[in-house]
Amino acid sequence: MTRNQLIEQIKRKKSFLCVGLDPDLKKLPKHLLKEPDAIFEFNKRLIDATAPYAVAYKPNIAFYEALGPRGWNSLQRTLAYIPKDCFTIADAKRGDIGNTSSLYAQAFFDKNSSGMSFDSITVAPYMGRDSVMPFLEFKDKWVILLALTSNEGSADFQTHLLNPQLSRNDDDELGLANSQIVVENQNEYVFERVLRVSQEWGGADRLMYVVGATKAPMLKQVRKIAPDHFLLIPGVGAQGGSMEEVCKYGMNKDCGLLVNAARSIIYASSGTDFEQKAAEEAQRMQQEMEAQLKAFGII
Repeated sequence: MTRNQLIEQIKRKKSFLCVGLDPDLKKLPKHLLKEPDAIFEFNKRLIDATAPYAVAYKPNIAFYEALGPRGWNSLQRTLAYIPKDCFTIADAKRGDIGNTSSLYAQAFFDKNSSGMSFDSITVAPYMGRDSVMPFLEFKDKWVILLALTSNEGSADFQTHLLNPQLSRNDDDELGLANSQIVVENQNEYVFERVLRVSQEWGGADRLMYVVGATKAPMLKQVRKIAPDHFLLIPGVGAQGGSMEEVCKYGMNKDCGLLVNAARSIIYASSGTDFEQKAAEEAQRMQQEMEAQLKAFGII
């Protein structure tokens, strides 16, 4: 899916909702467990219920990998069932170098090889350019780079300042004295460097960023560095992120947001009415998004 096609969908559905398909067998409605493929049946009914309100679907790959071959089969069937006008995200958080990344990309992008062809994949940037570029070598596929996440441990690295004015006495010993490792901005956070440097690898038509909804005020700084890129925003709903704040700080002229909701929609009920409750929650979020899109003059 191209950037323009994604923007068209947002305007047509008056929504920037992404539904996370994270099926936990322990949480599935009990009446589905008798199905031969309970996970696919769960996903299928959720997709049917939420498709009028969602522009994207994001299976978290861990929920499928943990089940071995049957989980992969459920994932393939789920991807094939998602409407073609919806953007698909493999939430795999891959990131390795050389041939390894190429094979990860092949697994999620090359239907002839793996049976799956997602529109995009989440990638961890820690290993740098050569761990990301193999994914961008697949034509018309997107990379969604982890930038500023909402988990507790994100502060371990992402919001640490990089100060180039602090020299180290062991640079020569480490072999870094004349290296290309340079921090250009003296008060730059790690997540800011990820945003800035990665834009040399891909433009706003191929590269998105993950920014947690619980970091909403920091979206203002994200937009200073990456004004045009789409942002995948988890954390609205069950994690307590505010839709209004996310839009206030993160929305751009094209919307530029995909807000992901998983638990608040897919587990809105554990009974036989789970599809109805999922649809109601998805519609509620879509209506909230429609109001924001109107307020920003996008629709």
